[in-house]
Amino acid sequence: MVKATGKYFWRDERGIALTETLLILPVVLIIITAMVEGGVAVFQWNQATKSVQIGARLAAVSSPIVGDIAYADLSNDWSTVPGGDPVPAGTISVSCGPGSAPCDADRINRLLQGSDSSCDASLASPGDIMGMCDFASFIGVDNVHVTYYRSGLGYVGRPDGPVSTITVGLRNLTFDFLIFDKLIPILGTINIPSLPVSFVSEDVNDCKETCP
Repeated sequence: MVKATGKYFWRDERGIALTETLLILPVVLIIITAMVEGGVAVFQWNQATKSVQIGARLAAVSSPIVGDIAYADLSNDWSTVPGGDPVPAGTISVSCGPGSAPCDADRINRLLQGSDSSCDASLASPGDIMGMCDFASFIGVDNVHVTYYRSGLGYVGRPDGPVSTITVGLRNLTFDFLIFDKLIPILGTINIPSLPVSFVSEDVNDCKETCP
């Protein structure tokens, strides 16, 4: 009788669909979650990329983020060259941000927040200048690195100072996953790349014709 009962147990298929579902459901949930988290990471990457592009473009028409004194280092050898001559050869650069000297507080905030001093793009008026955190609110002062390189363009004695190449990049910025970084803490340490963007400087002045 016991033997017959054993045969019946192994041949009974009732509940097999539920068992298969319980086995496959965790795998399906992991795959779906991974797809969602991957989408979140791509979205943050795109936000960061656009933000850096906006930052570099804004820096090209803004007063030097490194400060006027540091920016003057790009032309500290002009005194030995007659006015109107080509800019001396040699690479000179000045930087501010993480790993370098602090940026000018007001100017880095303008680079981040734009002209409305806010990180909410929806509150911007038509005439407002958009900042980096209007496109990526997770970017802060400690994440922006700005470098000015002497480009070799222009001439000694140029009234607006040296023509520089400005590079804006990111530092110390990690992906913020919805779930995975809480389940697997090491995932919360994955850095978003620097994503550097460069522009040639223009007037390098915030206020343009409104300045005294």
